[in-house]
Amino acid sequence: MGRTVTRLAAAEGATLVGAVVSPRSRALGRDAGEVAGAGVLGVELSADTAAGLLGADVVIDFSTAAALPHLLQLAARAKVAVVSGTTGLDATCERVLDEAARVVPVLWAPNTSVGVQVLAELVALAASKLGVGFDVEIVEAHHRAKVDAPSGTAERLRAAVEEARQELVPVYGREGKPGPRRGEEIGMHAVRGGDVIGEHTVHFLGQGERLELTHRATSRDLFARGALRAARFLRGKPAGRYAMVDVIRS
Repeated sequence: MGRTVTRLAAAEGATLVGAVVSPRSRALGRDAGEVAGAGVLGVELSADTAAGLLGADVVIDFSTAAALPHLLQLAARAKVAVVSGTTGLDATCERVLDEAARVVPVLWAPNTSVGVQVLAELVALAASKLGVGFDVEIVEAHHRAKVDAPSGTAERLRAAVEEARQELVPVYGREGKPGPRRGEEIGMHAVRGGDVIGEHTVHFLGQGERLELTHRATSRDLFARGALRAARFLRGKPAGRYAMVDVIRS
């Protein structure tokens, strides 16, 4: 994602002032543009997050839940807005997101795709209109290297269903003899394998009919484009928490 954001940012004419990678990265010390296939940009890949924020208006983060709190603290100190698509966050990450948002604008999204945000809105509408006569199951598929399950996007879609049907509770996978499906369940299922970028389907299963709403990612470029659009949106905004819905409605 870092390479993709760098390549598309350069193509859009954005100015890259810093690029941060893991201290264990084999690309450490190389030119970020060359690594991304965007030509020489004069920005060296560094493990120094604080140095990478110097001169930045917005930092775009696709890292890990373990790395995010430190980045947020440094960004708040440097008065740099944050766009983050890192998933698998725990309570500490959520707390630091809120703390940073008191100082700078912060947009966190489990998926920075504009299409996924529209899907979430359609899912909420469908759940509201179809009502209790339809069971809801969410199935997501990702590449074999993804470390968290279910995906943050699947959880976002679950929340969209619960906006309309607050009586529902998630059930993560099934095995053995769980008995008949209860009406208050939202089934959550994760598939892992190969190089799948990301697929999410919300099934609404009724009597004699079913509705399926699906988003399929065929290129990681879409996540980077959404993140860059979010970064442009955040420039000049007051401190606070923002979401992709704010971006697409602006």
